[in-house]
Amino acid sequence: MRIISGKFKGHKLVSFDEDHIRPTTDRVKESVFNIISGYIESARVLDLFSGTGSLGLEAYSRGASSVEMVEINPKSIKIIQKNLERLKITDGIKILKRDAVEFVKKYEGEPYDIILIDPPFPLKICLSILEEIDRSRVANNHTRIVIEHSKQEPLPSEIGTLRCIDTRSYGDKLAAFYEKKGS
Repeated sequence: MRIISGKFKGHKLVSFDEDHIRPTTDRVKESVFNIISGYIESARVLDLFSGTGSLGLEAYSRGASSVEMVEINPKSIKIIQKNLERLKITDGIKILKRDAVEFVKKYEGEPYDIILIDPPFPLKICLSILEEIDRSRVANNHTRIVIEHSKQEPLPSEIGTLRCIDTRSYGDKLAAFYEKKGS
């Protein structure tokens, strides 16, 4: 795994041997970020189910002003911290040790510009996080939402006020791009 583009382009991320992590491949990451590239500069980014931090770090490398990474697993948090140390990042990225669904449910701040979601694949988790985003202040009509999920369990085209505006296929996974209606 590496940073694809931006100020940390080419930097390798720490290797790990954890079976609870299913990292986004460089190919998928590059494609997703090419699609949302026009929204990243100076964006406030929320990285849910952060895992290794790869998606949030890519956003930061490409010019996001800040990234909040929400991750509950202590092993994953250690990997994120090692990646921050490796890249010598001391500000602009915050790690929040929280359950992603609970974080979104209780969120009271300003909406994010981009929300990156790479949850464990079961459809129930994917639907749950999108349903909470729909009800939460975490997103508004200008927020770009990207979620990776299993091709075997496709997501609906609409979830409350969220609508899917694009879907891309990568092997056994899909990346779905959502926005709130009225955007």
